Amino acid sequence: MTPLIARLVGRRARLRWLHLIIGGALLMPYFLVGTVVVGLYAPDVNPFTSLPAQLAAFGCALPMAAVTALLPTARPLSVAAARALCGLAPDRPLADGPAASRQARARSAAWFTLHVGLGGIISGMTLALVPFSVCVAALPFVPALRESAALDARPGLDHTWVLAVAPLAGAAMLVALAGCAAAAGALLANRAPVLLGPTPDDRLAAAERRAAELAVRNRLARELHDSVGHALSAVTLQAGAARRVLDSDPGFVREALTAIEETTRRTVGELDAVLGLLRQDGDGSDALAGPGLDALGGPLARCGVPVRYEADGDPGAVPGPVSAEAYRIVQEGLSNALRHGVPGSPVRLRLGVGARELTLVLDSALPPGPPVARPGGGRGLTGVKERALLLGGATEAGPRDDGVWRLAARLPLQAPAKEPR
Repeated sequence: MTPLIARLVGRRARLRWLHLIIGGALLMPYFLVGTVVVGLYAPDVNPFTSLPAQLAAFGCALPMAAVTALLPTARPLSVAAARALCGLAPDRPLADGPAASRQARARSAAWFTLHVGLGGIISGMTLALVPFSVCVAALPFVPALRESAALDARPGLDHTWVLAVAPLAGAAMLVALAGCAAAAGALLANRAPVLLGPTPDDRLAAAERRAAELAVRNRLARELHDSVGHALSAVTLQAGAARRVLDSDPGFVREALTAIEETTRRTVGELDAVLGLLRQDGDGSDALAGPGLDALGGPLARCGVPVRYEADGDPGAVPGPVSAEAYRIVQEGLSNALRHGVPGSPVRLRLGVGARELTLVLDSALPPGPPVARPGGGRGLTGVKERALLLGGATEAGPRDDGVWRLAARLPLQAPAKEPR
């Protein structure tokens, strides 16, 4: 099939032609109402036999079609039909969902009006030209058609010449019809991404949805890193210590195994809760709250290193979201002390609850020698910083001159005020 024939009657051209026929069918109710309107102003004119009356009815039908297409649900139907029948390029996407903004509804109405307008014209041409062109092409071969055409009653007409060119004329009319349908279909396909594509408001809403999804995914990753990473660090150190004194201190081994059991059981529960969010709808922000400062006693007792805990104020008065984030920050600090601190060296944790903010400072002893960057890619400390920033706070982490590694955080007790748009 040559490119020209493919453009006229290929699969994509046929689907676009069908799309135009559907547009003509959708125009018919509005056209009939238009004929009623024309009949009210010109009662003596038959709108089905008078071309000016038909054009007037067509002109009345288009505004009515545009008004009904302003409904938000009109765009999904138009998008579904355009995707299936217009043969659109993959790199020119269409919008999903109902038209929410005024601009989107106006574009959808413009598309529907263009669709039914061109569809009405092409449908009328198809209904009229196809049987007419077939009859013209069959004149030399069907005597009954020549008699009905009353060729003999037309003086001065060369009947032989008419019959000779009749098949060519019929074929030319069909080709012209196919060319008009292909041109109208190409026009619709070209305008579809403009009129049915995402508006700036749609793009902004989609970007906000993607940002919210990424925020939930990042928070899930932080929860898994902090809970599972802390548990694995504690279990690894306790198991290693128990192995070294397996024969000499059975009591310590029993305590270590008990701590390992409790840590893994608690972590499995937290892991199930986090993974359960993947099967839920919504952003999962409530379910991600996790334990708070009132649950610090267990992790401090089972973390594998001695902890000197000092609290200034009532940790139970800290709001839930702030308390949950502070708990995870403390947990990450203890994990760092376990992995990188001096074995057996105590960790000092100071917690201060003020009128406006919560402060926490965690100091752990550094190994002898020059300070080195702590391995692991910094994902834990990055997560700590992100947790604080989400609440409008700040963190600091790094070695000090007195030989300790300090993790400090300041968390506001009230959510930061949002700037008006």
